[in-house]
Amino acid sequence: MSDSSPAHPTVPVLDVWCELQCPDCRSALDDLRALRARYGDRLELRLRHFPLEKHKHAFAAAQAAEEAAEQGQAWPYIEAVLGRVEELNRKGEPFLVEVARELGLDAGEFDTALIDGRHILIVDADQAEGKAIGVTGTPTYVIDGERLDGGKSQEGLRERIEEIVDRLLTGQRA
Repeated sequence: MSDSSPAHPTVPVLDVWCELQCPDCRSALDDLRALRARYGDRLELRLRHFPLEKHKHAFAAAQAAEEAAEQGQAWPYIEAVLGRVEELNRKGEPFLVEVARELGLDAGEFDTALIDGRHILIVDADQAEGKAIGVTGTPTYVIDGERLDGGKSQEGLRERIEEIVDRLLTGQRA
């Protein structure tokens, strides 16, 4: 879900460094839903991949999320996989294709994408950028140049993000 954005976007961008096998990222879903509900199209939420080595299926899940984006269903897919982390842990890659099928996506394309690696460069680029800016765990949020680490505790992070977004939407600078 990476893309190049203008230096000063008209809509604030919240980069969410996440991995789809991470229980902490699953916990962050409620905050992300609340932010989407509050701001709608006045805030761009952008998933950035940061698969952790300790999670065996995280890299494949990131590629599958990219295929879901390609098929126009990024967030429904992300939410479905994060909501069932335990199944991903147990079933691995077949689970990723199963979720695609459940959402009415082209499961055959998911299977092929996981084999041919068509989305590997996007995932690698996100991970490299995350490392370059100091991301060490997930979830980590970046908005208006400020990095907020939710891997240890997410307490107060949504409120801090809302403060920043409100400031940006009213045109105030820090």
